[in-house]
Amino acid sequence: MKTTIKFAALTLCALLTLPVFAGSNHDQARSALESGQILPLQQILQQVSKDYPGQVIEVELDREKSGWIYEIKQLSADGVLTKLEVDAKTGVVLKQKTKHKKY
Repeated sequence: MKTTIKFAALTLCALLTLPVFAGSNHDQARSALESGQILPLQQILQQVSKDYPGQVIEVELDREKSGWIYEIKQLSADGVLTKLEVDAKTGVVLKQKTKHKKY
């Protein structure tokens, strides 16, 4: 079963040191962080920004059969929208999709 937890970009900026999750899955996500099943969001974003610079516009934390996945959407300075799927335990980028803006 897939559980999706979303938070807005402004909230994201304010809560980088410890991810805070809205909705009924807040406790489950916090427990995953405290038990070492996931890395703090700030650490994930620092790792990702080295290879994928851009402004983070949305983050989701999904619980999948294989484990926890951070889905990060960001916008580069030249208007490229990138969606990354990152292993929440290791910080490894598993998938990348980009959309170039149309003129």
